[in-house]
Amino acid sequence: MAIVSAAVLGLMTLLILVEIFLWNLFEKTTLIADEYSAYGLAAIIFMGAGYCLKEKGHIRITLVLGFLPGFAARVITFVSTVVTTVFMGYLWWYLFKMVQSAIRYESTSGTLTNTPLWIPQTVMLAGAGCFLIQLFATSLKTLAAIKTGEEVV
Repeated sequence: MAIVSAAVLGLMTLLILVEIFLWNLFEKTTLIADEYSAYGLAAIIFMGAGYCLKEKGHIRITLVLGFLPGFAARVITFVSTVVTTVFMGYLWWYLFKMVQSAIRYESTSGTLTNTPLWIPQTVMLAGAGCFLIQLFATSLKTLAAIKTGEEVV
């Protein structure tokens, strides 16, 4: 997912550069740069979240955890990870329902492209699913850290 996210970022950059080039040289526009860059941003966020968690790139309040005894820090980390996993499961379910509705009602964007909304929404759903799986794995790792006394992951 990190590689796909990076590829989407590259494509977004290329699209924006083409838009700038066309406007500055010919005063023409692609008419899709804003819309597809927004879809790309959503894709990058959702698809990159799991990898970011795996690489410990998400913001954590380590200052507070650093003052606590090791066991307490591990328990707090486990509880917060489980709560986040449950929340992400809830979010994933509603993203799934959103995609179902977009397919059922044949929803399209309100722009010239009439992009079927299930396409960018499915990308978000897939990214959210990968993030949910990574959160579940992280929850298991933090539980193991409580049992073994290892450093908090």
